Amino acid sequence: MTTTRSTTRLYVDSVDYLSTSATEMPYEEVPLSNLKSNGYKKLRNKANLRASPEDEPGYGSTDDAPLMVDEVDDDFDDDRGLSEGYQSSDSGDKDRRKGKNKRKKEGCCKRCWKFCCCCGFLSSFRSCFDSLMGKIEMKPRTVVLGRESATQKFPRNVICNQKYNIITFIPLTLYNQFKFFLNLYFLMVASTQFIPELRIGYLYTYWAPLGFVVFVTMCREAYDDFVRFRRDREVNSQKYKKLTKKGVVTIPSSAIKVSDLIIVEKDQRVPADMVFLRTSEKNGACFLRTDQMDGETDWKLRLTVEPCQRLPCDADLLNISASVYAEKPQKDIHSFVGTFTRYDGERNETPLSIENTMWANTVIASGTAVGLVIYTGSETRSVMNTSNPATKVGLIDKEVNNLTKLLFVATVSLSFVMVSVKGYNGPWYRYFLRFILLFSYIIPLSLRVSLDLGKVVYSWMMMHDKDIPGTVVRSSTIPEELGRIGYLLSDKTGTLTENEMVFKRLHLGTVSFGTDSMEEVTSHVKTSYARSSGPTSKKPVQGAKVRRTVVTRTHEAVKALALCHNVTPVTDETENSRQSARVRLDSVTSEDSDLDGGAARDETDVKYQASSPDEVALVTWTESVGLTLVHRDLSSMHLKTPYGQILVFNILQIFPFTSETKRMGIILRDTATGEITFYMKGADTVMSSIVQYNDWLEEECGNMAREGLRTLVVAKKVLTEEQYQDFEHRYNQAKLNISDRASKVMDVQRSLEHDLELLCLTGVEDKLQVDVRPTLEMLRNAGVKIWMLTGDKLETATCIAQSSRLVARNQTIYTFKQISNRSEAHLELNSLRRKNDCALIIKGDSLEVCIHHYEQEFMELACQCPVVVCCRCSPQQKADIVRLLKKHTGKRTCAIGDGGNDVSMIQAADAGVGIEGKEGRQASLAADFSISQFRYVGRLLVWHGRNSYKRSAALSQFVIHRGLIISVMQAVFSSVFYFASVSLFSGYLMIGYGTVYTMFPVFSLVLDEDVPSDIALIYPELYKDLAKGRSLSYKTFFIWVLISIYQGGIIMFGGILLFDQEFIHVVTITFTALILTELLMVALTIRTWHWLMLLAEVFSLAIYVGTLAIFRRTFDEKFLISTEFLWKVVVITLVSCLPLYILKYLRRKYAPPSYSKLTN
Repeated sequence: MTTTRSTTRLYVDSVDYLSTSATEMPYEEVPLSNLKSNGYKKLRNKANLRASPEDEPGYGSTDDAPLMVDEVDDDFDDDRGLSEGYQSSDSGDKDRRKGKNKRKKEGCCKRCWKFCCCCGFLSSFRSCFDSLMGKIEMKPRTVVLGRESATQKFPRNVICNQKYNIITFIPLTLYNQFKFFLNLYFLMVASTQFIPELRIGYLYTYWAPLGFVVFVTMCREAYDDFVRFRRDREVNSQKYKKLTKKGVVTIPSSAIKVSDLIIVEKDQRVPADMVFLRTSEKNGACFLRTDQMDGETDWKLRLTVEPCQRLPCDADLLNISASVYAEKPQKDIHSFVGTFTRYDGERNETPLSIENTMWANTVIASGTAVGLVIYTGSETRSVMNTSNPATKVGLIDKEVNNLTKLLFVATVSLSFVMVSVKGYNGPWYRYFLRFILLFSYIIPLSLRVSLDLGKVVYSWMMMHDKDIPGTVVRSSTIPEELGRIGYLLSDKTGTLTENEMVFKRLHLGTVSFGTDSMEEVTSHVKTSYARSSGPTSKKPVQGAKVRRTVVTRTHEAVKALALCHNVTPVTDETENSRQSARVRLDSVTSEDSDLDGGAARDETDVKYQASSPDEVALVTWTESVGLTLVHRDLSSMHLKTPYGQILVFNILQIFPFTSETKRMGIILRDTATGEITFYMKGADTVMSSIVQYNDWLEEECGNMAREGLRTLVVAKKVLTEEQYQDFEHRYNQAKLNISDRASKVMDVQRSLEHDLELLCLTGVEDKLQVDVRPTLEMLRNAGVKIWMLTGDKLETATCIAQSSRLVARNQTIYTFKQISNRSEAHLELNSLRRKNDCALIIKGDSLEVCIHHYEQEFMELACQCPVVVCCRCSPQQKADIVRLLKKHTGKRTCAIGDGGNDVSMIQAADAGVGIEGKEGRQASLAADFSISQFRYVGRLLVWHGRNSYKRSAALSQFVIHRGLIISVMQAVFSSVFYFASVSLFSGYLMIGYGTVYTMFPVFSLVLDEDVPSDIALIYPELYKDLAKGRSLSYKTFFIWVLISIYQGGIIMFGGILLFDQEFIHVVTITFTALILTELLMVALTIRTWHWLMLLAEVFSLAIYVGTLAIFRRTFDEKFLISTEFLWKVVVITLVSCLPLYILKYLRRKYAPPSYSKLTN
């Protein structure tokens, strides 16, 4: 006896839709364990009302019948989530109207509070809790046209880039501020002032500066978040047309849900991930602009679902019974597995692929599209591919943080010494804490603020430099990193080269055509299509045998290049004229359309659109030799011969190019002869095993690669009708597979890919960008090592490295052999070790083997090479190389690229530079710095990077000096007056000293220049010194400490020795001398004066003179206007500053720095 194990499941179906039987529509399976008791009872009661033998024919009893829910409760709330079956669009509209009336009754204030508090905080808490509990899981779904799912919850279609809400703003911003040691230290110091025994002065003395810094930061964060909120609101409120049974309604993007039918107009952003059902274009296809998704500027062709496109109008989509199966959401934007199933009439399944999709944030470039929403919100491809890269922290920020910790140790040590000398009598710990508070100015609170403002100034200068137009600084926190680059890692195509492809060579095996012999190709093409005696004859002229062979082979090669591609001609004419032209073209025969097609082409500007610039170059070349692509739609291509004839080919199958297959193919039927031909083109590495045996392909590929040309192998195979029918049957069956569809389709495709006839080898040139050679030479002289990382083949990469002078003419090249195991890697590394001063060229797979087995040894040898070229690199390998360089060398890295495959490398580098070029804006948007041409990177590093680092180094050390000198004065004062823990200056003087009295002159150091820009570019060797970090080091730090001790001691001891009457005179003399000393020290530090620097000095001095007259209780008015005050201040100031001026003069005279030699 066989026992059948059954699992109890509850089947919930939708409203009866166009009298469709239960067996025809897809059910949603809901395990009973997932339903609460109340929900189950509710569904069971509804089932008892509906499911009976009389009402449902075909079932013996209610126990055997699936539970069918036919009605929707009047109290059903769509926003709470569906609890049974699918819900129709109409009922959903009713519930939304009820919800809207309910919200009106609540009032505006209550709704705002709910949104800010509940939506922001509670939804965030709930989502985090669900993530931790593992409740959120992305699953495949079956979406019925126009009906929402009852059992699956999908995210809202909203874009939210805000960091905070009304509840989390203050806690998060405070946390982000006080996680830094500097701010946390001052918070603890300021908090001690609430304890009476530890209070030094007024509370505002400590809380005012700290509060100002935090307030400014919070205002900046609030503004940035408000800008993000406005951008999100603008995107979320964009209006779209939704197709419903009541007609077309307009809804905001945020109200779009899975299963909605959305109409997207031309030049409108696609609001969610959708399946492309219908279009206004009669050919059933439209173009998408995907530059914001994949970084490629070329338009992508998308195809409609054929059963939907055949419907008379868009409204009929709601009158059919159909659903779409979609795979679970994933990141891959280049693949999709789905199935469109229609249930009314004969069940029909149509496989869906990437060509039938419209991803969110793409833009419709032609026509109007109707799509079925399958993914919304966080499940869309664009959101899933949006990652928040790790925040980059500059090396100078880390160095300043270490100096801050050193200053903290100095503060504690000095306080300990003062208490030790004073003695441990009484509450010594209280004195210890008071001394720490008195010396807290050793650690300047304004240091981080000054550096951040300086970074903003550097960024502004870069973006407004007329010599590098179009520069955009997207990360203003790391401009100093550009001044300490040790390794520059560059992409090749589009970065060193123009990414403008020009056809250069056609090789047929026995004959080769170059740019100087293209007229001969044109002649051969004309000969092939020359008319004989009959006006309709299309047969080639029968000439001599040898001549006929060359002509025929040339003609076959040109025709293959004109047909094997995914290029579509696009015109700039209006919609109406394009529609009429298309109708005219469809209505005429191939013979009668000759003149019309030519006339239409002459009247309009035709552009070629394709996913690859190589294909555009090939089709443009075939046009130049006489065979022109004049029309293409989903099912056919039209070519115009040199004599105006129109050749029509039906498109039977297309196999698009992918980075994995490295080839593309197309099967066509010639309507004139009925011949079926399979054309294929691709990289030589894969095509060499597909084409028939030959003895010239490998050699010629190497020759073209050495000339710097990108090669493509073109081949064909003629199929019989039986062969194609058999292939089509197997191919369609493979496309219907849900699991492992890609591999099964590829297996069927490979059955055709053998014994193809080799037609030709093409060579396309990618020109070098302007001034690539001098820029690389400049960077090399600046001490920057340059590595080229490219996905191109070894020969092409080698040629570009030589032509760009990346590899010098007299430099030897060591090509790393192909390796696959540990022993081979060991032998090759030993061979490399015996080479001296050679350029290393290595493939990506060999690099992977070396890193896996001998990471340390390989990186050590590679870093000794002056140039390294890594070819056949994947995007992940590029990023891995950057990380290895940072790990093994400790030097700063800069990555530069222009395509989406360079984003990982750019984000992994210490400084990422993106070029906005032919491949789109993805690299530019992901980079820290965006430029328009490669040559600008030289000025960006050698001039702006150098200045940013030197200025920040000088600014940070001067701010530290400003805090040290007043702390030394406090220490001297306390020592003289019996180690009393009493403040020397009043609170407002301390605040003024760090702000209005000295802030402007000190900050004006961000305008300082040691050499002019032309000198820095002519002598890039000046850049080498920065890599050593000598501008901000422990040596320079201790020099400034000694200067602070000397000046603080002179000012304090001088003030004590020269005063003779009242203590207030000591405060007046020392504070005035302190201000003058700081202003003179700024003047001493400046190397090139700017008018703003002089204005800052005069302005600060005027403010201080004005406060002398205002604060009469602090300063003795009569003493201020006496000559005694003036001479004492002048003497103390001269003694504190004059020796430093003398030392600076002697140093510039006998041991001048390198930059001063050039300026003199």
